[in-house]
Amino acid sequence: MPRIKNHAARDAWIENALRALPAGSSLLDVGAGECAYKPHCAHLEYLAQDIAEYDGTGDGAGLHTGQWDTSRLDFVCDLYDIPEHRQFDTVFCSEVLEHVTDPVRALEKLARLTRPGGRVIVTAPFNSITHFAPYHYCTGFSQYFYRLHFERLGFAIEELTANGGYFDVMDQEIGRLARVRKQYRAGPREPLTWIVMQIARLNARLIARLDGARMARRSSELQCFGWHVIARKAPE
Repeated sequence: MPRIKNHAARDAWIENALRALPAGSSLLDVGAGECAYKPHCAHLEYLAQDIAEYDGTGDGAGLHTGQWDTSRLDFVCDLYDIPEHRQFDTVFCSEVLEHVTDPVRALEKLARLTRPGGRVIVTAPFNSITHFAPYHYCTGFSQYFYRLHFERLGFAIEELTANGGYFDVMDQEIGRLARVRKQYRAGPREPLTWIVMQIARLNARLIARLDGARMARRSSELQCFGWHVIARKAPE
């Protein structure tokens, strides 16, 4: 079973989803940040929104980017304050829900911004560690969160795909041990600790590869990086 890398797998899925949208249709990128996915939207009428409060360093706790450029946004406001005088063919929201104070209210806002028959495309972590603090309010969302709320809001889920599975997440986090230990350790690095970490990481990968065909990534129901969702709003 090939190893799935969180960001690369998510980026590939998003690129395919965006490029498949009809040419000339409108898309609102909610919480767009640095507008990383704008290059995949050249065939669309693309608009980007963000609250633009994060600067790359935040409060210094957890993981940070160091720099964060929001100069390419079309308009700056809180997600909940996005004007509703216009609806869009597609509302796109990637890795944002964990950074809003009320994710259910945020989904309701995305629903109102979507035209009848239009789509919402969402990705968010299933279980995230602290990042972009202090703007990190939820650790993640399960497939059942999306099923409940999109169906309640009159959307039909067209795709609900897990990004990786349990062993992919374990491999990522074991691989992060050295960085986290360096960030928080008080004393010098012990060679034995590094060796133990490498053994643990190799063991997680080996188990995933040896048992991969039988598991067929069913372990995603237990743990995954996140869920990729496409939901269509009911037509009028």
